[in-house]
Amino acid sequence: FCLENTDPRTRGRGIQLLSQVLLQCYSLLQEKEVLHLVLFYESRLQDHHLVIPSVLQGLRALSMCEVLPPGLAVSVLKAIFQEVHVQSLLQLDRHTVYSIITNFMSTREEELKGLGADFTFGFIQVMDGEKDPRNLLVAFQIVRDLITKDYALGPFVEELFEVTSCYFPVDFTPPPNDPHGIQREDLILSLRAVLSSTPQFAEFLLPLLIEKLDSELQSAKLDSLQTLTACCAIYGQKELQEFLPSLWSSLRREVFQTASEKIEAECLAALHALSACLSRSVLSSDAEDLLDSFLSSILQDCRHHLCEPDMKLVWPSAKLLQAAAGASLRTYHRVTSSVLPLLLEQYTNHPQSSQRRTILEMLLGFLELQQKWGHVEEDESTLLSLQAPVCSVVFSALTDPSVQLQLVGIKALTLLGSLQGFLSSSDLELVVDHLIRLTLHEEDSQSSEAAMEAAGSLAPIYPKVFSGHMVPRLEKELQSGRAEKGAISRSHRSVQQRCLQALAAVSTHTSIVKETVPVLLQHLQKVQKGNEAGKIQEMVSVCQSLHRVALQCQQDAEGCWYFHQTVVPCLLAMAVQAAMQESTHLLLGKALLEEEVLAAMVPVISAATTHLSPELAAQSVSHVVPLFLDGEVSFLPQNSFPCSFQPFGDGECLEAQRRLVALLMAFVCSLPRNVAIPQQEWLLRELLALSCSCNCPFTATTAAKCFAGLVNKHPAGRWAGVDAMGPCPLLAGGMAQPVPSVSPGHQLDEILQLAVNRMEPGLAEGPCRTQALTLLLWVTKALVLRYHPLSSCLTDKLLGLLGDTELGPAAADGFSLLMAESPDVLHKGCHADVRIMFRQRFFTDNVPKLVQGFHGAGPDVKANYLKGLSHVLNHLPKPVLVTELPTLLSLLLEALSCSDRVVQLSTLSCLQPLLLEAPQIMSLHVDTLVTKFLSLTSSPTMAVRIAALRCAHALTCLPTPVV
Repeated sequence: FCLENTDPRTRGRGIQLLSQVLLQCYSLLQEKEVLHLVLFYESRLQDHHLVIPSVLQGLRALSMCEVLPPGLAVSVLKAIFQEVHVQSLLQLDRHTVYSIITNFMSTREEELKGLGADFTFGFIQVMDGEKDPRNLLVAFQIVRDLITKDYALGPFVEELFEVTSCYFPVDFTPPPNDPHGIQREDLILSLRAVLSSTPQFAEFLLPLLIEKLDSELQSAKLDSLQTLTACCAIYGQKELQEFLPSLWSSLRREVFQTASEKIEAECLAALHALSACLSRSVLSSDAEDLLDSFLSSILQDCRHHLCEPDMKLVWPSAKLLQAAAGASLRTYHRVTSSVLPLLLEQYTNHPQSSQRRTILEMLLGFLELQQKWGHVEEDESTLLSLQAPVCSVVFSALTDPSVQLQLVGIKALTLLGSLQGFLSSSDLELVVDHLIRLTLHEEDSQSSEAAMEAAGSLAPIYPKVFSGHMVPRLEKELQSGRAEKGAISRSHRSVQQRCLQALAAVSTHTSIVKETVPVLLQHLQKVQKGNEAGKIQEMVSVCQSLHRVALQCQQDAEGCWYFHQTVVPCLLAMAVQAAMQESTHLLLGKALLEEEVLAAMVPVISAATTHLSPELAAQSVSHVVPLFLDGEVSFLPQNSFPCSFQPFGDGECLEAQRRLVALLMAFVCSLPRNVAIPQQEWLLRELLALSCSCNCPFTATTAAKCFAGLVNKHPAGRWAGVDAMGPCPLLAGGMAQPVPSVSPGHQLDEILQLAVNRMEPGLAEGPCRTQALTLLLWVTKALVLRYHPLSSCLTDKLLGLLGDTELGPAAADGFSLLMAESPDVLHKGCHADVRIMFRQRFFTDNVPKLVQGFHGAGPDVKANYLKGLSHVLNHLPKPVLVTELPTLLSLLLEALSCSDRVVQLSTLSCLQPLLLEAPQIMSLHVDTLVTKFLSLTSSPTMAVRIAALRCAHALTCLPTPVV
């Protein structure tokens, strides 16, 4: 009834209903039904304009039918092209037309191609005048498909270009709160894909790009340059020939005159693309060599500026020449054969260091391009023909008094060394001489450090040269400063320090590591036996060098194992020897037992262990653990010790031996998780006892960390899935009952219950409260990282301690320990079990309790809750913090008024990024923030003053009306 009604609105409602049904069930239709419906809808295209939108929806549904009979796609499109004035329709209806065309192009390509250029012309009429960005994205894609899928464009190439290029350059600003999310960049990229899709557009597009390049609008310049670069990927000489002089003129002008780094960079990219495009073109015998004439123009306009190192056009000219030279091997030879001799001549002609630095930096830019082409035959390379003068210039820069010129010379030296076959054997010896001189005797630390880095880069390329020449000379320098009585002058101590750093820096190849490691260990032993002042710092320096070597060995299995089996037993032997001498009241090795030195040994052993294969790690652990549990010293070098090694034994005389648990921690906590630790349960019990009873804070803390590191990697127990423990004994005040030891999982349960039973009385009262708190913190961290259910019980105990007047401040600082990355244990680098988002989970579970505790706390302990809260917030990912900010900001503002400087500092460092990332929320409290920050800029603590000034600076980034 509706479809035959004389009222167009009623007919429209009928067709609308039918179209909505078809959009739901088009996949169920049979071929005869589709034919019948298509013919009906085609005839309706001639109906009243009110009916057309519903007709188009029906045709969109039918365009998705797989059983559409052949020929109907062409019929439908012809009818649309003929009967519908698309641009008079509403946006949604125009989008429907584009969807119909897109559907047919994806399923009926051959049929549509049968229309020839008529299809292209029909689409041009459909698109002409389109303004809506949603529709333009679809229309641009259709044009690109027309071109890339070889539809016939016929005589309509220019019309197709005109109908799309009229949008260039794109001028579109999305409305605020745009639900469609279309950005200007989306339209730019979509249009660029069309304009750069065919060389047929070149004769129309290149004049347009040159015109826009000459405009005053920066966005138009950028768009034109990026489009030109994209076009060069498909153009050839034929398309570019007519326009090359104008293009070069525009590019040169922009680079010489622009103040915009973006435009300069895009100009250089476009010049590089043009040169590459001309390099790819295959020449016929009678054709003009456009590349040669193009490069000649560039050289003619730029080369003479290189002779003026103080003038402003020297760098723009160098950049243009380098952009062209980097396009192909041919352009590189053509440009460098003209430019390199000139630069070398200019270096000689200009005696001033500042001018020479500019010239050498330009030369360095051209040398870097040589790396792109790898090894080049001698008869082809300009650079090889200039080997002697290039080396002479670089070596002269290394001896210049100007540090800045030295630094450029070191970069150039590194680059020349990386060019295969460029440096002769005599040059290499000279290279080593210069690097040693700069490393050890150059006053400026920048040159010294740069020379070390250069040695590290070149050593793997020339391992024999560096192990044969550099390492022996560094060893000699290291030993030469010790006078007969062992005194070392201050200047030589500096040289020794650099020697140690250089030995580490050069250890970038296994063969060199095998030379440097014995030198470093031998030096450590000499320092240990000496008695001069400053030996602690020197021992720390040796350990720092060994640590760097260990890190550099990690990716090489052979080097890693060599380092481990050489260094770890040696360090352990020296430490055991020193501890036994201390136990027997000999003073020779005392420095080695200082906390600073042991702390420096820890990362060496850890880095030497983390990358071992499971097989080699198992081999090593079978020696190290028995050393600490059984005193088994047979695997150590020089293992004749004056007494037995009992680090877990009782008695004050063994205090020195107990300190070596730090080295055990470094080793066992760095092992891969799949390496079994012998006698692990016994080891855990000994560590637990030591952490709770030892009076030495260093020993107690390292024992607690070692215990926590092993617990973190231990196989899961009964508490892994659910909190089957019932009320936590720490909260209930009772003791946990032992669980029968049956499996590794039950062993973990048992050891955790032992730890709980140890901590409970220790925290309650007595002389070991601090040790018990340290153990609680590290065990809690170990369990928080792996999402162990017991972690919530332990965290609640920690929250309870915030109200303790004695332990409260330390417990508050403990929240930083829980959230921060630990440098030596319990991090992913040492294979700890660290679950993703553990910080977010900790925040969700515990911040409400901290806030509640703060509100209920007495005035003498409120600061503890604020300190704990600020530590948690400070380590939380900023996007998470921003979402929680409204509920926490009042507490953070209150924390700024706290007298505790740690609370102030932590809160300020938390607020500074939030001012930048959540300006709307922070603006609401700007009056309070300004007052607080200005007040804290007068704090007696400098760190607080600095942080307050940084926050005040961040305030200036708030919206202008707020400021």
